[in-house]
Amino acid sequence: MVSREYLNVIGGGLAGVEAAWQAAERGVSVKLYEMRPVQQTPAHRTDKLAEIVCSNSLKTDEPGSAPYLLKEELRRGGSMVLEVAHATRVPAGAALSVDREKFAEMITERVEAHPNIEIVREEVTSLWSADTPVRIAGSSGETTAPERLTSDEASNVADKSVRAPVTIIATGPLTSDALTVEIMKFTGDDQLYFYDAIAPIIAADSIDMSIAFKAARYDKGGDDYINCPMDKEQYETFIDAVLNAKSVPLKRFEETHWFESCLPIEEIARRGPETLRFGPMKPKGLRHPKTGEEPWACVQLRPENMMADAYGMVGFQNHLRYGEQERVLKLIPGLENAEFLQFGQIHRNTFINSPKILNETLETKNNPNLFFAGQITGVEGYVESVATGWLAGINAARHICDQPMITAPQTSAIGALCRYVSNVETKNFQPVNITFGLLEPLPTELRKKYRRKRERHEVQVNIALKDWDEWLLKI
Repeated sequence: MVSREYLNVIGGGLAGVEAAWQAAERGVSVKLYEMRPVQQTPAHRTDKLAEIVCSNSLKTDEPGSAPYLLKEELRRGGSMVLEVAHATRVPAGAALSVDREKFAEMITERVEAHPNIEIVREEVTSLWSADTPVRIAGSSGETTAPERLTSDEASNVADKSVRAPVTIIATGPLTSDALTVEIMKFTGDDQLYFYDAIAPIIAADSIDMSIAFKAARYDKGGDDYINCPMDKEQYETFIDAVLNAKSVPLKRFEETHWFESCLPIEEIARRGPETLRFGPMKPKGLRHPKTGEEPWACVQLRPENMMADAYGMVGFQNHLRYGEQERVLKLIPGLENAEFLQFGQIHRNTFINSPKILNETLETKNNPNLFFAGQITGVEGYVESVATGWLAGINAARHICDQPMITAPQTSAIGALCRYVSNVETKNFQPVNITFGLLEPLPTELRKKYRRKRERHEVQVNIALKDWDEWLLKI
């Protein structure tokens, strides 16, 4: 039986729309708050829900990989975001990449059309919506006109005269300053953060295809990528230019924290002259069709949309000044006349100390009415955000309907992510992507049986999906 209470979801990003959708599909009325376009962020450009900004890739979809397992769990679990991702897919080899504009447009249309979801375009500056909670008058359960309560009052769930709403905070890494202050008050922590950067996007017709060539690494997935090859001299000239280019200054009073899996190219280059060549510019598996040889280094470009008229620079996030970006990146062979549709940018990502705050079911330890989901919990990556939104939405709906909370299977990727954010060491808590390192290891007898790492990973994925399917039948 569905309760008459409704669910507040704060944030219309990937985690927020997935959470809202899962709850709404279970008959719960949802108010989905999105502050854009009333209040913009440093990275977004539109008012569409689920606008993705850093990359159009949802990582590899190659069977046997950890990212594949996470996506497959969501697909089997009825994820709306993954369904739209496949409907708006663009060629990208083994990766699941989407047309950003069509992806956001389709999700916005679907959410707007759902009868159980109301979208509210306003900035939320507290942990509770404007019209709730209310103070209950008398024993009849009737209420007076809504009385605004402070966050401290609202979080006092022991006070039976206060009826707090069920809320999911899914505001992502770009949480507004006002709400961040309220979250800090609730968690009792100083703000945690890291800096993230966005890669440039280039007009396809400005790429010199007499120099660049089309191919996927190791010929996986066809010729979906454009590759700009470099010889040793060109690479060394480029590295020198990157190291001497002027960057956008960060806030002086903050210590710089970078997310290690998404470092700007200039930060990678500072770690050694060969680091880029073994990172985003690695030539392995990319043989030039004319010579049959691998270049010294190579820059890959991936289609941004179905029209293939725009290409993103894979792994080339940076925080150089715009003029410097144009000067330096045009040193790449094939990009001498590049037209930049978007330059690289930098933005500050906020996350909470989740192991101190959250249960494995994603509700807060001190308040069963408050959940967190998405990158603000300390998961990094689009699909990881969707995964926590999926579980938080289901559990919030179950809480409203007086049903017990559920935890994902221990062998699953979603279970591994939620286990990490709720149980890892709190003193040096850092965001993570899904990896096999987070998954429950195979039993000793299976590790002995399958010696090769790839075989062990395939077995882990098969076990996880079997457990996942059995678990889905029970919830």
